[in-house]
Amino acid sequence: MPELAGRVADSFELRVREHEEQWLSPVAVRSYETRGRAREEEPCRLRTPFQRDRDRIVHSKAFRRLRNKTQVWIDPAHDHFRTRLTHTLETTGISRGVARALRLNEDLVEAIGLGHDLGHTPFGHTGEECLDEQLRLHFGRGFRHNDHSLRVVDHVERDGRGLNLTQEVRDGILTHTGPTEPATLEGKIVRIVDRVAYINHDIDDAVRAGVLDQDELPSEEIELLGETGARRIDRLVHDLVETSATAGDIQQSEDVGAAMLTLRTFMFERVYLGPHTRQQHEQARAVVTSIFDYLREHPDRLPPGEGELAERLADYIAGMTDRFALAYAEAI
Repeated sequence: MPELAGRVADSFELRVREHEEQWLSPVAVRSYETRGRAREEEPCRLRTPFQRDRDRIVHSKAFRRLRNKTQVWIDPAHDHFRTRLTHTLETTGISRGVARALRLNEDLVEAIGLGHDLGHTPFGHTGEECLDEQLRLHFGRGFRHNDHSLRVVDHVERDGRGLNLTQEVRDGILTHTGPTEPATLEGKIVRIVDRVAYINHDIDDAVRAGVLDQDELPSEEIELLGETGARRIDRLVHDLVETSATAGDIQQSEDVGAAMLTLRTFMFERVYLGPHTRQQHEQARAVVTSIFDYLREHPDRLPPGEGELAERLADYIAGMTDRFALAYAEAI
C-alpha cells in the first residue's frame, strides 16, 4: 500500500492543475498559484494549499470556541438558535455553492468562510462594540472583529506561532467586512454571502424567539425575496450568481441588493438594537466592561504572553465564549 499511496501523491498536484485549467474560470485563483505564506514550508502532497488552510482553521482552538459564541441572544437555552459556528458553516456552504456555479475556487472560498469570524468576541456585535469602546478609552486603540480574526490566525493560534495561512485566505478573512474590498473574487463571495446568511437566519431566530412576527417584516422586500428563509436565500443566491456572471465581478442586482439592505436595516432597528434585546445588550456590556476593568487592574491574571497590555486584553477577552465570560464576571 505505501507504493500505491506514493503513486497518488506523486501525481496529485499535476491532476489538480489539469482539472483547474479545464474547469475553473480564467478569473479564478489557481490553487498552486497562491501568493504564498509568510513562512515557507514543505507542501502537502495530498492537499492543495487552500485545503491545508481549511484544515488548520477547522482544527484551531478559536474555531472550536465558535460553538459557544452567539449571534444575537446570550447563551440561549433553546437548542435551535444559531451560534457563530452554525453561522460560519451556513456562510461557507452557501459561498461554496456560489463559487461552484461561477467556476471559482471552492477550496479558497471554503477556507475564507470557515475563518472569517474567528476573532469575534462573546455576545456578538454588542461585545465587539463594548471591547472597542474600552480599548479606545484606556489605550487609544480600537477593535474590529475582522482585524482580530486575522490576528488570531497570524499570531494567537499555536501558542503565538499562528497558522501561517496563504495570503489569499488572509486577505479574505480581513476584508469580509469593512471598507476594503477583497483582492479575489472568492473573497468577495464570502463578503456578500456573510450578510445573506446572518440576515436570514437571524430573522428565523427572532421569529422563533417571539421577538418578531412574520407579518411585521417589510412587505415589499419579502414579496420580492420570499416569505421563508430558504426561499429568500435561494432568491439571493440565484441573483448573485446571474448578476456576477454578467458583470464579470461579484455583484447583486440593484433591486435585490437594495431589498437585502432594507432587511438588514430593519433587523438592526427591531432586533440587534431593538427594545426586546436591550436587557441582554446591557448585560453583555456589563460583563465585558467588568472583565476588562478587572484584568486591566490585575494584568498578572492574564494568561502568559508577550505584547502590549492592550493586545493581551483583546486577545483574552475576544477569545472568551459567552458562558466563560458570564462565569468569569460572576467569579470576580
